[in-house]
Amino acid sequence: MDFSPIELVGYLGSFFIIVSMTRTSILHLRLIGLAGSVTFLVYSALIAAYPIAVVNVVIIGVHLFFLRQLLSKKTEFFSSLELHKNSQYLARFLDFHRDDIEAFQPGFEFEARDDQLRAFILRDMVPAGVFIGRTCGDDSIEVELDWVVPQYRDFKVSEYLYSDRSEIFSHKTRRRIWARPGSDDHVSYFEGLGFRPTRVEGTPALMADLDRVVS
Repeated sequence: MDFSPIELVGYLGSFFIIVSMTRTSILHLRLIGLAGSVTFLVYSALIAAYPIAVVNVVIIGVHLFFLRQLLSKKTEFFSSLELHKNSQYLARFLDFHRDDIEAFQPGFEFEARDDQLRAFILRDMVPAGVFIGRTCGDDSIEVELDWVVPQYRDFKVSEYLYSDRSEIFSHKTRRRIWARPGSDDHVSYFEGLGFRPTRVEGTPALMADLDRVVS
């Protein structure tokens, strides 16, 4: 089936709108939705469908308004809250988000131990992410879980977590941090933070010099 160039523009706009509705990140939803509305505006102008053009002009304005709010330099308050190994809230939090955690990091099961670092990353006092790590005998830290609530996945949480402000990695004798690879998104996330493939304890891992991650 052959499509005219104008029809392809319309289908492209439909594609953007459909993809935007699958995004869990509000930022991604707005950006992709904006692309869809701009494409539909062009399409409606090409076919002289001016009522549709007016609607999309309004939608573009709405997307731009909320994107400006999302991307503004407003001050957000980040803090870390260390957790007891028997924290009931931690257990319920992990259970509530079990399916998404499993998709991101298949096979993860929380087992409370004394050699762990456990903390919520709070964003304006709302638990936006959770970090669980194991302190190893060679003064490295294994990341057992670094997971962020879907609507907060804009890297601001990780920027805070892997910084001196979080105080989680302030122990200067810990020189390396590493994680066992999970899903493709899990691997891409750590590679984006500067982790590189290696092997630890005979198995594939992603590792970084802690001084290069913490800023």
